[in-house]
Amino acid sequence: MALRMGIEEEYFVVDPGSREVVPRAAAVVRRAERALGERASTELVDFLAEAKTPPCDDLDKLEEQVGSMRAAMADAAAAEGVRLAATGTPVLGDLVPAPISAGARYAESLAVYRALDDEQSICSCHVHVEMPDRERAVAVSNHLRPWLPTLLALAANSPYWAGRDTGHACWRVMAWARWPVAGPPPYFESYAHYEELVGTLLGCGALMDTGTIFWDVRPSARLPTVEVRLGDVAPTAADASVFAALIRALVETSVRAVEAGEPAPGPSQEMLRAAYWLAARDGLAGDGVDVCTGRPAAFRALAGDLLAHVLPALRDSGDLDRVAAGVRRLITGGTGAERQRAAYRRRGRLTDVVDAALLRTRDL
Repeated sequence: MALRMGIEEEYFVVDPGSREVVPRAAAVVRRAERALGERASTELVDFLAEAKTPPCDDLDKLEEQVGSMRAAMADAAAAEGVRLAATGTPVLGDLVPAPISAGARYAESLAVYRALDDEQSICSCHVHVEMPDRERAVAVSNHLRPWLPTLLALAANSPYWAGRDTGHACWRVMAWARWPVAGPPPYFESYAHYEELVGTLLGCGALMDTGTIFWDVRPSARLPTVEVRLGDVAPTAADASVFAALIRALVETSVRAVEAGEPAPGPSQEMLRAAYWLAARDGLAGDGVDVCTGRPAAFRALAGDLLAHVLPALRDSGDLDRVAAGVRRLITGGTGAERQRAAYRRRGRLTDVVDAALLRTRDL
């Protein structure tokens, strides 16, 4: 039986007139809680609201849940006189200093991380895949590491920041790169090694608590899952669901490798950081690097390699046709970043970029 999966997504709250982000997320979440309960929540910055699906065992159920979750959040926003946009960074708005949400935890974050919080106006997609224990989650993390830059390129949906084109496909990841515990996870010799390092980071004050472990793969701090948290929020529910199913297949492939005693590849952090930047700069349209060999490789080719790598798991879950079609759609039709820029090119207006995102968020 395929492992269960779920998605957490963040969305920007946008004024429908100016198309700028506005600090109204708390009101949107309070209203959304009537339909979603605890599955709707605030985030550090009051420009963005978060929602979560329940665990799902197949792709059809997941896409249905993402769609209904987005509809509930969008309805709540509309009732508050605002809209929701699924973009990784804000296209328009006055962002710094960021409006920090109310609450003791957010106040503590501001005290610990200070101006780092100012650039946390970013929206991501976190994919959870169930794990039997944290030991297995850490072993799987090791096997996922070589594929993280390719996943980042596939999910790129944040070329604009506060009224300017950054020149990157995924500017959101640049904000994360400044944090003390973020980006590609280290290679862990064991779960004990993971615990030792986390304990050291907590002891020296680099971590506020285990909830601030922002590595792009981690054992979830609160769920029996491995959490893959490197992607920009997806433009549509269909994009988000395909991305989650691809990650589940990669996790299942990694579980099989762990159970077979296969050693995980060990690309260096330096090589992974370089590959991350290449993926963030140009997305699927650019050239990257095979982090295990150091040889240059186009990200479109690496996406094909990823599909081939997870083919048995996709076939076993029945997701092969949908996921392969989704990846081909990204390769030929463009990632979210490419779609945002295409919307701008039509008339040279960033408001058109926001309007297109508002429609895609609900798949209209």
